This record gives sequence, structure tokens and C-alpha cells, in this order.
Amino acid sequence: MTLKVLSIFGTRPEAIKMAPVVRELQNRPEIDSYVCVTAQHREMLDQVLDLFHLTPDYDLNLMRPGQTLTGLAARVMVELDSLLRHLQPDWVLVQGDTTTVMASALAARHLKIRVGHVEAGLRTGDMLNPFPEEMNRVVTDAISDLHFAPTPLARDNLRRAGIPDASITITGNTVIDALLEIAGRPWSPGEDHPLYRWSNGSAPPRRLIMVTAHRRENFGRPLENICAALREIAERGRDDLHLIYPVHLNPNVQEPVYRLLGDVPNISLLPPLDYLSLVQLMKRSTLILTDSGGIQEEAPGLGVPVLVLRRVTERQEGVEAGTVRLVGTDTETIVAETFRLLTNPAAYRAMAQAVNPYGDGHAARRIVDRLLQEVAVAG
Repeated sequence: MTLKVLSIFGTRPEAIKMAPVVRELQNRPEIDSYVCVTAQHREMLDQVLDLFHLTPDYDLNLMRPGQTLTGLAARVMVELDSLLRHLQPDWVLVQGDTTTVMASALAARHLKIRVGHVEAGLRTGDMLNPFPEEMNRVVTDAISDLHFAPTPLARDNLRRAGIPDASITITGNTVIDALLEIAGRPWSPGEDHPLYRWSNGSAPPRRLIMVTAHRRENFGRPLENICAALREIAERGRDDLHLIYPVHLNPNVQEPVYRLLGDVPNISLLPPLDYLSLVQLMKRSTLILTDSGGIQEEAPGLGVPVLVLRRVTERQEGVEAGTVRLVGTDTETIVAETFRLLTNPAAYRAMAQAVNPYGDGHAARRIVDRLLQEVAVAG
């Protein structure tokens, strides 16, 4: 029996984490693999498709300027309904916690198509932090047939939500599969690349701090507090530090960041980076300040400590392992924790050398193996 599997994703993080799964699906002769992208984030998604040599079978191209969450969810469900009726896959695979994930899972279940949720079981316990991701992942887990939990803690979260053990498989996180591949690739950016100076050694010999901050719940005062902290860190470390901040395209991020940090000599505000360049920047960084979810998983795999610019995290494994530390958005706290690591070698080593809890690079194989086990049981 040939298994027909449709993988659906819409944003750059989803594409990064699904790329190893799609490749594994394509390598199995007993599986017919199809890929559909919603293009919830068009430009940033396309970068990853090119990097991993992925060609979607279906591209819904749903991104609209100023799109609302409700409008996007509705478009995803309407467009997928006709596609799913036409293709009739045995399984739909979704990854993570975006609006694409939740709406795709609903569309599939409306047609009684089985759903596998990659990176299931992440929780903060607060529906507004992160928003709307916590809501999306809770809904998706509740209606999925298979739950691919990246860690034992994620499995335990699923159990507490009433998800049966028989539907849960601990796989590791597929981002480690992707990271290990990309980190080993050669990288020789041209002179027009924003990181050229740091790739060829011509930049001043300073310690690099990578920054990303773009989460919806940090819009407004929290992001302004983060910018104030970055400015103070840069001023105190003007002879030793250089901060590199790839700035998200959302106007709620662009406006305050460029207004508050645009004139600081040792802060470089860059356009969003492609994934290969982002990984290379992480490798060269002494420290990372971020409100991103994926970077909390990736940076520890490269031995780089992470200070998380959020009040809560759904990736508590990193906190418990000591690879990341929650610092919130208070200016004084961010500055104090940054310089604690920069000036205390023992504290720095404790984070940099902690064991990454997110996997061994074989998560995609475990996911596909479990799908095929379902076929064997059904047969």
C-alpha cells in the first residue's frame, strides 16, 4: 500500500523544520509525498524553499498586506478544502503553531483526513503568551491523530491535556536535523552581503551579540524597553561589542527599532537574513538576545548562550538544561544579565557547554517511521 502524505506549511520557521521531514518522505518508495505552501510569509518562506531545494506541488500564495489572523485562517481553510478534496491524502502533516498550522488541521479534520502534528506538546499555559501561537498549538494538538513530541516534557504536556499515549512519539526536534545540515555548508557571501565584513575577517575584532525581537506580544512598550537595553549594552561595550540585529519587516518592529537604535555606531540594523546567513551569524556570536522560539533550540546546538526576551517560554527544556535564560523585557534586567555572562567566564561556560535537550538530528526519520507503522497496523 502506498501512503499519500501532504505536508503543509506557510512561514520560514515551518519550512526550516519541515524540510528534513519532506526529504525523508521523498526518500521512502512506499510514500507519495506532496508539499503545499500557504505563503503566510511570502519572501521569508521562499528563501528557505531555495536553500533546501524544495519545490511545492501546490502554492496557495495567500499572503496579503495588513492581513488579519481571522482573514488568513479563513483563506487557508477555503483554499485547502478544494485541494484536499482533489488530492485526498491519507495524512496531512503540519508543524508548530502558526495560523497556517491550526487552519490546515481544521480543514483536514473537516474532511476526516488524519493529521500528524510535528513539534506537538509545546505549552506556556498562557493563551496570550505567545499569541496566537499558544492557542494554535492547543487547538491543533486537540484534533490531531498523531503527535510528534520533540521532548519528554512536550509528551508530558500532551498527557496532561488528555492526549492518549498511543498517539504520541518522542522524536527530537526537526530543527536540529536542519541546523546540522546548514551549519556544515560552505558560506562565502559577496561584498554586497550585509555580513560580508564578518565573513572575511575585515570587521573590527569585537565580540558579536546577535539580536532578534519581533513577537506580537512585545509590540509597543516591551519592544521599546528592549531597544533601550540594547542601546545601553552597546554604549557600555562600545570598545568591545558589536550588536547585529536583523529587523523583522513588520512595521510594528521596524519603526521603533530604527527610531531608537538607528544612530548607535556599534549596532548594525540589517534586513532579515536568509537561514544560511542566520546560522553563520549564530556560529560567530558570543551571545544571542532573542524572543524567537526556534533560536532557543538552534543556538544551544552551536554552543551559544541565549537570553530570552520573553516572560514565559514554551521551550522550558532549555531553561532546565541551562542553555537559555528567561530575562523578560525589563531594560535593567536585560542589561544586567547580558553583562553577567560577558564578565563572568564560569557563568558563560555553564550555559555554552550545557547539553542541548532538543535532539540528535534524526527526528525526521522517527516521524516517517511512525507514519509507516500506522500503515502496518492498519494493514
